[in-house]
Amino acid sequence: MSTPSNLPQRAGILCNDDQFRAFAATRCGLPGHQFGAEATAVYLRQVCQIRSRRELAENHAAQERFERLRTEFDAWRGRIAAQR
Repeated sequence: MSTPSNLPQRAGILCNDDQFRAFAATRCGLPGHQFGAEATAVYLRQVCQIRSRRELAENHAAQERFERLRTEFDAWRGRIAAQR
């Protein structure tokens, strides 16, 4: 599991992941498209309800939203069973 201090870095890495970019676009109603890194970062900040990924190091509610988003992404790409 991630430590809070490395979540901003992990979020940055995730925003540069091609599969996560496609996931973000799909979640925004654009299936078959892929966002760029900046659009993906905007999506992540909106979902986590933060202004900067740095907030993930301190904001516990945002950390929970980020972990939930990562779980949803893992389910979307078939790495784990989808939640019911």
